[in-house]
Formats: sequence, C-alpha cells, structure tokens
Amino acid sequence: MLKIRLSRTGKKNMPFFKVVVTEHTKAAKHWYKEVLGFYNPLSKEFKIKDLEKVKVYTSNGAQFSPRVEKLLKTNNITL
Repeated sequence: MLKIRLSRTGKKNMPFFKVVVTEHTKAAKHWYKEVLGFYNPLSKEFKIKDLEKVKVYTSNGAQFSPRVEKLLKTNNITL
C-alpha cells in the first residue's frame, strides 16, 4: 500500500521535510517513489508542487499519513 508522508531532511536543529510517496513498510528517507512537495516547520511553509499527481496517487489507493492530512486541512488544500 502506498502512503503519502513526510521524509525528514535538513541539518540538526533545522528540520525540513519532503512530502513523498512511498510504500508503508519502507523507510521514507531513502526508499521513496516521488517527491510531491515540502514542509518547513520553522517558517510554517507547506507546498505541494503538483496537485494532479497527488490526485492520481490517491485515486490509485494511496493514503495520507495523519500529519500530511492535517497539513492539507490547515492550509485549505482540497483534493
């Protein structure tokens, strides 16, 4: 099953997250299929590059992680 979730990157004490599509059993840091966007918790910036790709993945059965789902709701992004 595919999951749309966050993958942490960035330096120590300076987190930065990529929004990625990955298998739910694999580690998101190294084994992702595609990068869909990013989230910067320091500046509260959240951006999805291509909403059409997200719609395609969700129509094929991909599910959001709870944190990504919450970020989508707080930024008023509807799919």
